[in-house]
Amino acid sequence: MAARPAPKSQPDDSQLTRYADMFSAIGSDARLRIVRLLLSAHPDGLIVGDIGSELKIPNSTLSHHLDKLKNEDLVQVRREGTFLWYSANTPVLEELLAFLFAECCTRNKAIPAKKITCC
Repeated sequence: MAARPAPKSQPDDSQLTRYADMFSAIGSDARLRIVRLLLSAHPDGLIVGDIGSELKIPNSTLSHHLDKLKNEDLVQVRREGTFLWYSANTPVLEELLAFLFAECCTRNKAIPAKKITCC
């Protein structure tokens, strides 16, 4: 009988809170659409006006959503002249997805790792 791999260490309370806050931040349809759009524009990102135009989100609402995503480190912002460029923080998003799938794809193989990759 093959030995089971040792379970990965469980996240501590502060890590769980951090991940829960990240999931909460992308838990609205507008913010999820923003993250998906920024992932499609990776690595350059998009300026605020282009995000708003593409997703038809008013500037005041868009600013609120981008701040929420930025506060949870899911997006990054850089200033170039008068433009703010937003981009997906892919290392953090990768960490979040790894947390979600860590148990199901290691010890108990609930979901084959190949099925997680959609593209």
